[in-house]
Amino acid sequence: MSQPLSVECPTCGAPVEWSEQSPFRPFCSDRCKLIDLGAWAAEEHKIAGSSESEDELYSGDLEPRH
Repeated sequence: MSQPLSVECPTCGAPVEWSEQSPFRPFCSDRCKLIDLGAWAAEEHKIAGSSESEDELYSGDLEPRH
């Protein structure tokens, strides 16, 4: 059985235990988790992708249908 590994909280940098049994992103508190979620929701973070694929995704007809 592997020992827990200490990693940094992605929001504040505080040490947090991480193990293979709990592979999810480790946060030191619910507050830090909500701050991180808020940054993603506010689009401060973005998963890299090509701009061409985004253009194709949003280039459709945006007129409302009656």
